[in-house]
Amino acid sequence: MNNKRHGHSPQPPASPPRAPSLEPDTGEPVPDPASSEISGGPAASAPSQGSVSELDVWKDRHLRLAAEYDNFRKRTTKERAETWGRAQAELVSRLADALDDLSRFAHIDPAEIDSKTLHEGVDLVERKVWKELENAGVTRIDQAGVPFDPNVHEAVTTQPAAKPEQDHTVGQIVQPGYKMRDTLLRPARVVVLTWQGQ
Repeated sequence: MNNKRHGHSPQPPASPPRAPSLEPDTGEPVPDPASSEISGGPAASAPSQGSVSELDVWKDRHLRLAAEYDNFRKRTTKERAETWGRAQAELVSRLADALDDLSRFAHIDPAEIDSKTLHEGVDLVERKVWKELENAGVTRIDQAGVPFDPNVHEAVTTQPAAKPEQDHTVGQIVQPGYKMRDTLLRPARVVVLTWQGQ
């Protein structure tokens, strides 16, 4: 009897290599999914696809934020312009009565009014105008004898000072200046006194 026992179990016959599938249109072989995973095919490129989509998300967020900021800037500019327009309209409406009075005096026949009445009328209009301007925060810069301040004064010329204490002070107002609260509307044009020394 030739029944010999071997120390190892018989190996199953090796399966024949599988023929690659072909693309019906091109005739090119279709890659095997199993071999793709081993060789680092499409499955290996999945992380890069994930990072590309994350980049797209960040780009989208950035574009949305930029659009929101642009809308906010336009809205703020429009609101500021509307607020400024309303403030100007309110000031003009405050001055309307004084402007009416001024118009009436401007069209009076000089033969029908004396100079004293005209002077008093103009003085009244000026006081009305200044009342409304002061309520709006406007002040006049027209003081002489104060120290020269380049922030609110514009020197047009100089004159000799009579005594040392007057050095670098305002001797005369050539044209008054105006401020609206903390904003300088127009500097006062002044003559500055300078001490020459004796």
